[in-house]
Amino acid sequence: MRRNAISIATGLAGTGLTLVALTGCGGSENRTPASSADLVLTNAKVVTVDSASTVAQAVAVKDGKVMYVGSSDAAMTHAGPSTKVVDLGGRTVVPGLADNHMHNEGGGPGMDLSKTRTMAELLAKVGDAARSAKPGDVLVSNADWHEAQLAEQRLPLATELETAAPGMPVVLVRGGHDYILNTTALAKWGISTSTPVPTGGAITRDSNGNLTGEIVDTAKALVTLPPAPPVTTADLVKTQQVLNAVGITSARVPGFYRGDIFTDYPLMKQLRDSGKLTIRYSVLMNAFNPDLEAFKAKVAAGGIKPGEGDEWVRVWGAKTGVDGGFEGGHMTVPYAEPYGKGGTFYGLQTVPNDKYDALVVGLNKLGWRVSTHAVGDAAVDQVLEAYEAANADKAIGQQGWAIEHAFITRPEQFPRMKALNLRLSLQDHLYLVAPILKNYWGAARAAQVTPAKAYADAGFQISGGTDTPVVPYSPFFAMYHFLTRDTISAGVYGADQALHSREQVLRMFTINYAQLTDETAIKGSIEPGKLADMVVLSADYMTIPDKQVEGLKALATYVGGKLVYQDPDFRL
Repeated sequence: MRRNAISIATGLAGTGLTLVALTGCGGSENRTPASSADLVLTNAKVVTVDSASTVAQAVAVKDGKVMYVGSSDAAMTHAGPSTKVVDLGGRTVVPGLADNHMHNEGGGPGMDLSKTRTMAELLAKVGDAARSAKPGDVLVSNADWHEAQLAEQRLPLATELETAAPGMPVVLVRGGHDYILNTTALAKWGISTSTPVPTGGAITRDSNGNLTGEIVDTAKALVTLPPAPPVTTADLVKTQQVLNAVGITSARVPGFYRGDIFTDYPLMKQLRDSGKLTIRYSVLMNAFNPDLEAFKAKVAAGGIKPGEGDEWVRVWGAKTGVDGGFEGGHMTVPYAEPYGKGGTFYGLQTVPNDKYDALVVGLNKLGWRVSTHAVGDAAVDQVLEAYEAANADKAIGQQGWAIEHAFITRPEQFPRMKALNLRLSLQDHLYLVAPILKNYWGAARAAQVTPAKAYADAGFQISGGTDTPVVPYSPFFAMYHFLTRDTISAGVYGADQALHSREQVLRMFTINYAQLTDETAIKGSIEPGKLADMVVLSADYMTIPDKQVEGLKALATYVGGKLVYQDPDFRL
């Protein structure tokens, strides 16, 4: 027997990580093919994110799971004739990264506005599409763009879109809550200044009372878009390739992928059964419609049960919502002017209290746990009232119910949230849209959007994600934002809510995600017996300057010990 102390010592001061001496026995000459590792990563800095914050030198993998973590010499005792041995030259390895709120990676059918940076470029894209369109077409964009990316930092007007595509209906889909229509599209669907505004929606006007073309939340039902091509397994494979390339190995899909989760979910299982999954999915069934009977009918038709699945695809629970997005988060304080309309606009409540309460209580009775989209603090009040009613009927504290986003909260809400043992699913929206939120809510409120430090200090379980395609899908962008509160175009917002701790932020995207999905026994850290989901990074996340975190790359991504992505410029 021999003992091999870990020698990685540089750059660890102040990280909170623990260097330990780990033991290895025997030699490779004593190993048989049946007991040998399939893969050994050696000469690395392995940030395990285990309970002791251990840093090791090497990992050995067998049958898709970690069999050993420790020193390079000891790891090599698990190598046999058929073992793939990779010398990483001191590079950093972290657990596979996760996104707690991922719709899709962007793209898809429709005009792609994601690369436009000025209003002129956006309108030119619309004009190009109009010139190549056929009579009777409706021009529709895909959703992965935002006015914050434009130099003008505003939405296009109906009249501007009309000039770009005269006489042809145009609908720009912006995120999950907004359509922007041109004049022809407004006329096509009979939307005018006299159109009744649906409860929970908005038809935006300018200061002169004219329609701007923006249609928000429930008002989107006034518009019927052409049917999108059905999602296919090829779409899912493309998503996996894109996400694996940035180190993501697990994703939680909140309600839908590109279309209807009730049709997307079987495709995920189909890929699983054919051995083609490289992302581990946690799925929330869509219950945005507060009709409990409709939900019951859908899950019955699909034979779907709460909690069903395995390490590749599992049903987390049901996803509901009670307010709008950036432009419609339901607040207890009016929006900033002019959006506040003289102190009268508090955002949008998209589901009445009684209907939402009945839905949540009913879902709980049926054994479904719930997570709810809630942006504003008034929306969080509504969620807490319903969750408390459900809990009074049947305890939810051990099920790990959650709130999605939780942009704006009040400290007095925290005890009620803690009493229900709620988990908070946080994303880096502010990184992209800070200047727009400042316009909607004022500088002070915008600076406190997604107060991750307040949540962490209060003892909440917080996990991290992106809400892609609303925000770019790179987890490194999100990690950088949570570390610094820096934004793409508006500087630092709410420096007091920066987490600063590298490990704390890494845990949001690894072990905390596994806690959110009830999978800490099988993933989220690099430990013996857990799934061998790991990422080799382009630089040492634990020690590089903050700004360089934003530019990190995945050099290699392993899922179950299988190499699913390799940077073309990186040789293993």
